[in-house]
Amino acid sequence: MKQRMRTGTGVRGGARAGVGAGARTGIRAAVVAGLALVTVATVGGCAFGRPQVKVPPPFPSPTYSSGYDSSPSYEPTYSPSPAEETYDPDGRADVSGSNCDFSDSLRQFTYTVSITNPSTNDSFSYDMAVNWMKAKPADGKAYGLHERSITVGPGDTETYTAKYTVNQSSIGQFWFTCEITRAHKTRR
Repeated sequence: MKQRMRTGTGVRGGARAGVGAGARTGIRAAVVAGLALVTVATVGGCAFGRPQVKVPPPFPSPTYSSGYDSSPSYEPTYSPSPAEETYDPDGRADVSGSNCDFSDSLRQFTYTVSITNPSTNDSFSYDMAVNWMKAKPADGKAYGLHERSITVGPGDTETYTAKYTVNQSSIGQFWFTCEITRAHKTRR
């Protein structure tokens, strides 16, 4: 068996409380009609319109003024002094030799020496020494020595023939080599 229970604050039975059944029906009808209007208005989209939200335009980037011009009012005027070229005082790398020879008739050693100054700015003086060395046996003994100082301009090449004359009246067969043993280089 189902049991129904009704709760409320009024008195049971509308007739006894002074409210008739017709009044209750009218109230119900009014409530239903009000709900129907709200539903129709909401479905139709015109009940309670959403508020319009306006997005403010973006703010411009802030600009700062320090009160002075930050760009320099002068241009630095300087010209760096040209760097002085470094050089090795041992100038043998700048020197080459060719045509190592001995003339029996002149009793003279000869050797063609070429000096190329690699500098583009400076002249150099080369203090040269050329030796004609004993080749067999190669015991470090020299037959003759030629010394000369020669100045070579920037980027230039100077060529000369080094000579050494033997004081003996007759020389037999012998072996020799030509060596540039010194090319001391100094700036002029």
